[in-house]
Parts: sequence; structure tokens; C-alpha cells
Amino acid sequence: MELHVVIQGSKDLSGQLYRQLREAIESGRLKAGTQLPPTRLLAEQLGISRKTVADTYALLTYDNLLTGKVGVGTFVNAQAAGQIRKQGHESLASAAIVAKWRNISTALGHPSMDAVLRYDFIGGATTRNQFPQDDWRRCVQHALRQTARSRGLYSQPAGLPALRDAIARHVAFSRGVRCNAEDVLVCHGAQQALDLLARVLIEPGCCVAVEDPGYPPARQLFAAQAAEVIGVPVDAEGICVDAIPDHVRLIYVTPSHQFPLGMAMSQARREALLDKALRIGAVIIEDDYDCEFRYEGRPTDTLQSLDSQGAVAYVGTFSKTLQPELRLGYCILPPALIEAVTAAKQLSDWHCSTLTQWTLAKFIDEGFLLKHIRRCHGIYASRRERILERFRDDLAPWFELVPSVAGFHIAALAKVPMDIPLLVDLARKVDVGLYGLAGFSYKAPPRNGLFLGYGAIETLDLDPALDRVRDILEQIG
Repeated sequence: MELHVVIQGSKDLSGQLYRQLREAIESGRLKAGTQLPPTRLLAEQLGISRKTVADTYALLTYDNLLTGKVGVGTFVNAQAAGQIRKQGHESLASAAIVAKWRNISTALGHPSMDAVLRYDFIGGATTRNQFPQDDWRRCVQHALRQTARSRGLYSQPAGLPALRDAIARHVAFSRGVRCNAEDVLVCHGAQQALDLLARVLIEPGCCVAVEDPGYPPARQLFAAQAAEVIGVPVDAEGICVDAIPDHVRLIYVTPSHQFPLGMAMSQARREALLDKALRIGAVIIEDDYDCEFRYEGRPTDTLQSLDSQGAVAYVGTFSKTLQPELRLGYCILPPALIEAVTAAKQLSDWHCSTLTQWTLAKFIDEGFLLKHIRRCHGIYASRRERILERFRDDLAPWFELVPSVAGFHIAALAKVPMDIPLLVDLARKVDVGLYGLAGFSYKAPPRNGLFLGYGAIETLDLDPALDRVRDILEQIG
């Protein structure tokens, strides 16, 4: 790669080179430790003499901007590199909208590796140690062979046919979803599926209904599209359909495992929601984010499988079954939305990585995904059972768990007045990550309790972590 330097004319060549290199170093464009090209190569690139380049390097070294290492090369001095001067957002014509995006909460974001706690009940994270590395590696090798045969062109926005077909078969088998490969759109996680649906269905001022409490990134996404977002309360049967206004255009729900409380929507409530959506012409987004993992009772139908009129867009993800870093999800679209959402996907990022798509398609076809889900199901079931036992035993004076039969998080509601932020803060000081429920509420009164994810914490770590929580509760009364 050539160093970006522009030489004009034939006068003051050394001065031009000196000023450009000095500005690049002081502005931070050339970072500390960056190796500069050898004098011969840079001279050939710029069409000037090697002596001119060597003299410039020597002058910059004298100014303590460069340093030479014998037998290695010339490098930017670590003490000389500056910071790039950036324009403040206040001076932009779009300052107001920039400020709106800057103020969006990212509370559900996962921490960096160096900020991970020893015992962490974070939600949305999977059991990393169980990831089938060898099986995945074999599928990557298959994917590399497939991409080696490509013509070097962009791929289909909706996703590779092989992966769309594999997803259609997987969700039909595991969740009873009625679809063909042509109904599937491959996305960068469920969040992009929500974003694409919002782009297609929302315009400024239109009304969107969300569960309250509910999933904040979905609510924030709809609000960012300038929608009027209405929080609809939930009860033991799920979203209160009677509270959904008739002028709603889009309804976002998590019926199989309500986020964050965890209850499943009753059959009667599901039928009422579908009837309501059909009557007012609204589209339902069914976010079925973690329901491959079910521990009690009979499976429930998805809204999509009950829908005969094309009112439901079914959103799923592989972040909860495999790992979040893959950033692959999907949307099962009704016929009225397929072409529009596919066009939005193409305008957004054209398509997802074909290498990862080929890998996942092979992973599903070989049965590795179902095998992995079954293995994780046993692990999550044992962790869930241990949490239930502890909250029925020594943690019972403070909390009661919301009944939940799926996924890998559970909500614990406070039975007595309690300062949850204080509990969370004190727990972090003893290396335990706890998360309050209050931040999931929108207009509804905040629930006083904890959101406990058990996907990432190891089974043997549950008791030591909960012991520390109990000890804190005893101390603060």
C-alpha cells in the first residue's frame, strides 16, 4: 500500500514532503509506531530523488517526529503522534438529530472482554464453552470451497438459497412455522430484521404498539423512525390486546417468552391479537428470539403458524442458539412484504457475508445445529432448576420468580421494598453482575426486581454467585 503524499510541480520537493509528513504525524493520521516506506520505494512512488526523501526523513528524525531502527526501518515516534482535531457536533446543521442519536441508551449492550465480571447474570449471552468448534470448523472449510467457485459478484440480498432453504426447514421442524425458502430473508441478527421492517412499514407520525415492559432496542428503533410509539401493558397472559389503539400500524410482541418478564401469551390472547391486527390492518412482528429452549408443558403455536391472512412477520436469530458474534438472523415474511423488505435489505448493506451463510447452511444440513441445541438445552435446564431451587429456598424472603418455561433468562420480582440499584452496585463490588427490571419499562410503572440471564454463567458458579447476593440482601435488610 502506498503512502498518501501529493507532490506538485518540481520546486521545493523536500519542503512539500516535509510539510505533508509532519502534518500527517501531528494530526494523528500517521499513528504512533507506523512504519514509513523505505526511502527508495517512496522516491519511486513520488518520482523524486532518493536523497530528497532521505534528507526529509533525517530532518523529521531531528525534530523527534520519526525514529530509525537499524536494520528494520523508519517509524513514527510514539511521543510525537497527535490527535485528529474533530468538528464538534454542535456546529453541524444536523446537530439536533445527531444529539438525538447520541442520547439513545445502549444499556443492553454487552461489555468488552476486560470488563467481564466473574459471575455475570447478563441476558442474551450463550454458553460459550459449549460451542461446537470442530463441527463449525468443518463447515467453514466447506464454505471456503463454495466461495472459491464464485464469480466474484455480489450475492442475493435475501440470502443464499441454500441457507434460506435450511432455515425454512429448521423453523418448520422446531417451531411449526409455515413457510418456504422464498419467504425467508437472511439478516444480520434479529435487530436488522426489525430495522428493515421499520424502514418499510413506518413513516413519521404513524403509530407503533410495543409491550410495556418490553425490549428497549425495538422501541428505540421504532422511535428513531419518527413513529409514535405506544406502550401496551402486559399481564399474566401477555399483551393486553384491548389496550392496543385502532390506529396502530405495527405491533411488536414476544409471545412465546415475553421479554423481559418471561410469561407465554395465552392461546386466547394470541387469537385476539390476530383478530385485532386483521381488523385494523396492522402488521404483527413476532420476535421468537430464544424459544428453541423449552423446559415445561406442551409447545405452543407461533403466531405465524396461526396466521392465515399474512399479518405476521416472524423474526428469529442464531445469536441465542449459537453465539451473538455471528450476527445472523432471519425474517419469515408474509407475501405482501417480501419484495419491499428485500429491497430495503439491498439498500442497507446488499447482503450478509456469503462465507458465514454457506457455513451456517452446512451446519444446519448436517444436523449440527439441532445437536447443539439439545446439548445446550440440558445445560440451561439444570441451571434454571438450580435458580428455581434457590429462589424457593434462601432467596424466597426477598424475591418471587415470574413463571417462565422457555429461553434462558428469568425475572425475579421483589416481594419487599428494596433498593435494586444499590443491590446491583454492591453486587458488582463482589464480582457479581446483576441487572434491574426497571429499565425495560416505557410508560408503565417500573417493575422492582431483577433480570437474571443464565446462558453465560457456568452451572458451578450459580451457587457462589447467589450466595453473595443473599449475603448482600441480609446486610442491607
